[in-house]
Amino acid sequence: MRFASLGSGSRGNCLLVESGTTRILIDAGFGPRETTRRLERLGIGVADVDAVLVTHEHSDHIGGAYACGRRFDWTVLMTAGTCAASRHGAAEGNLRLFDSHQSFDFGDICVQPFPVPHDAREPVQFVLGDGAVCLGVLTDAGHVTAHMAVMLDGCDALVLECNHDRDMLARGSYPDALKRRIAGAQGHMDNDAAGNLLERIDRTKLRHVIAAHLSEQNNTPALARDALCGPLNCAPEWIGVASQDAGFDWREI
Repeated sequence: MRFASLGSGSRGNCLLVESGTTRILIDAGFGPRETTRRLERLGIGVADVDAVLVTHEHSDHIGGAYACGRRFDWTVLMTAGTCAASRHGAAEGNLRLFDSHQSFDFGDICVQPFPVPHDAREPVQFVLGDGAVCLGVLTDAGHVTAHMAVMLDGCDALVLECNHDRDMLARGSYPDALKRRIAGAQGHMDNDAAGNLLERIDRTKLRHVIAAHLSEQNNTPALARDALCGPLNCAPEWIGVASQDAGFDWREI
């Protein structure tokens, strides 16, 4: 199994996961043209992608899903709540719904969705596996629940939200209401929350940890790395960072 990011942040999110002959995107926050360009940067054509798993209906995650699904004949998968909250929903012919608590197979990949606390209708994140290794993905959640920790326990790789530094957010220029939303229990995980999650789970098999969904105004890669390297007892440079413009290149599990 291998994975790469097309981009991660408030202007668009998309993660590519490949196992065997199956390639799945987690979220499609970019339109068809930009998605095509970013896939080609990874050596992948749109015809090589099979499906998009949508975490929730916010535009930086779902913005390109329906258009890409139609144009490229990709299956688009989401929860019933996300479908109901999105603009197009059940009218899309290539749409498939899944239960937020029920795992399912798509090609060579086993998909295990799990619900998360976020200000959306029925948001989920995922653990994807191929029977030998598994990748945990957590990019939008206001806090860590016990169930989330169980789901991410023992993964071989993690893509983990480090949205903001609490002090930078508090001192920043955002309106107070937006600050409360981001820092709230249904908002986004800060660096310290991501580090605390790592302390709660079995980390012995981890080969990759990527800090994702960093705020361009309220965080820095250095702060995110510092928060994650302590629980992992590693050098900060070992922690990967997914950027908005470049994402990150292929990582093998």
